[in-house]
Amino acid sequence: MTTSLIERYRDRLPVSPQTPVVSLGEGSTPLLPAPRLAASAGIRELWLKWEASNPTGSYKDRGMTVAVSKALEQGADAVLCASTGNTAGSAAAYAARAGLPALVLTPEGAVSGAKLAQTRMLGATILEVQGSFDDALRAAQELAERGAHVLVNSLNAHRREGQKTAVFEVVEELGEAPDVFVLPYGGGGNTSSYAQALSELGLETPIVSVEAADRRETLATAIRIGEPVHAASVRDAGARVLDVSDDELVAAWRALAEEEGLFCEPSSAAGLAAVLRGDVEGDRIVVTITGHGLKDPAAAELHAPRPTLVAPDPDAIASAFAGRKR
Repeated sequence: MTTSLIERYRDRLPVSPQTPVVSLGEGSTPLLPAPRLAASAGIRELWLKWEASNPTGSYKDRGMTVAVSKALEQGADAVLCASTGNTAGSAAAYAARAGLPALVLTPEGAVSGAKLAQTRMLGATILEVQGSFDDALRAAQELAERGAHVLVNSLNAHRREGQKTAVFEVVEELGEAPDVFVLPYGGGGNTSSYAQALSELGLETPIVSVEAADRRETLATAIRIGEPVHAASVRDAGARVLDVSDDELVAAWRALAEEEGLFCEPSSAAGLAAVLRGDVEGDRIVVTITGHGLKDPAAAELHAPRPTLVAPDPDAIASAFAGRKR
C-alpha cells in the first residue's frame, strides 16, 4: 500500500487527526544520478529530483494534497486557482478526489493544450482570462476573499508546507544535504518552500533559483510569470537568482532527454541550464526537475529532431540509422 505524503510527514505538516487526507500517492519521487551531464559540467555528483513522477506529472501535487485536505477539513464549497497549467491539473485532480468543484483561471492562449486537456478531463471549470497570469491571479485572489472558494495557489500556506517535503526526501536519501539545491523560478513558491524546509532542518544549504531571461515571453510557459508573487520570500531566503535564455533552456532540455533519458517540460530544465553553463558551484548538486515532458508535447514537436523518411528496405534503414548514431 502506498503511504501518502501527509502520513509520511504528518509530524511536520499542519494537519491533525481530524484532517481528511486527500491523496493520490504523491511524493517519494526518485532522486536520480546524472553521470553524463555531471561529466559535461565538470561536477563530481549531479542528482536529479524527478518530480515528474507525481500523480499529475508535476511537483504541484506535494502541496495540493495538503491544501485540498485542509480545504475539505474547513468545509470549503470549492477550490480555486489561477494557473499556467500545472497547478490547474493538480487542483482539478485533488478536488475531484475530495468531491469538491474546482474553478481554474488561465491566461488566454498561454497554456499548453495538454495541460488544459488534463484539467478538462478531471472535471474542473476552466475560464480563460483576457490578460496575463498575473491578471488571472489577482482576479482569483479577489474572488477567494469573498469566502466561497479556497485559493490553492502557492499563496496558500498549506500548499507551501506540502512542497517543502521534497527537501526532506533528498536529505533522507543522500544521508545529508547536498552542496546546493537548484530549481526553476516562476512564482517563487517552491524556493520559499525549500527555504522553509532547510530552516526546519537547521541547515544553511544554498538555493539557486533560475528564471527565464524574458519572463513574459519565454517558451517555458510554466514559468511565464511576469510578477512572481514570492519575490520577497526568495530574497529573504537568500536564494541566488540566475536567468537563462530560451536557447540555453532548450539545449539543457534536450541534453537531459538525450543523455539521461528524462523527458521534462521546458521550464523544468531551467535549473539544469544554469548548471551546464557553469554558474553553480558544488561537488554534489541536486537539481529539481519539476514537470513531465508530456505536459507540453507541442514544444517537443517544435524542438526535437524530426523523423527521417526511408524506404521499407533493411539496407536503407541500416544506412539511415548509421548516420544518426551518436
